[in-house]
Amino acid sequence: MSARGPHVSFSHVGIHVHDLAGMEDFYTRLLGLVVTDRGPLETPLGMLDFVFLSRDPREHHQLVLASGRPAETPFNVLNQISFRLDSLADLRAMHERLKDFPASEVIPINHGNALSVYFRDPEGNRVELFIDTPWYVTQPLRIRFDFSESDESLMRWAEETARSLPGFRPVREWRREVAARMGLE
Repeated sequence: MSARGPHVSFSHVGIHVHDLAGMEDFYTRLLGLVVTDRGPLETPLGMLDFVFLSRDPREHHQLVLASGRPAETPFNVLNQISFRLDSLADLRAMHERLKDFPASEVIPINHGNALSVYFRDPEGNRVELFIDTPWYVTQPLRIRFDFSESDESLMRWAEETARSLPGFRPVREWRREVAARMGLE
């Protein structure tokens, strides 16, 4: 254990939903998440039903859906749920695939350090699908793009854009700096 405490890494997120079966269907069909467990549990909010979902056999769950979302909530405090993809081709395919799902506000965004597709799931939760780029730029950053260009043209544009932005450098340099601040190097 370091002076900063034990090593921690992010594992999963859980959200309350209105329609447990509908949301299970959405995330299993769109992202290929697999139900790893399900069942009721008495909680401080009363008896709730839970569905545990994952795409990684090392993780019992990456997403937990829980019944009990209030009918009226003035503001969703959940900013986003993000999923990393392996390639631009996968991101493009998922962008196209979203046309067949009850998702809204589908918006491709260049963050400089990532290319993302944001959308709202059937209950209005914002979801991000993204790929990392090999660059770092100062955040936050949000530049819309579309998929009308080829993968090669899109990545060329993304790099040219990143090079013109504050803080540009290879992400490996940024990671070394952050690791040093974390006391890991």
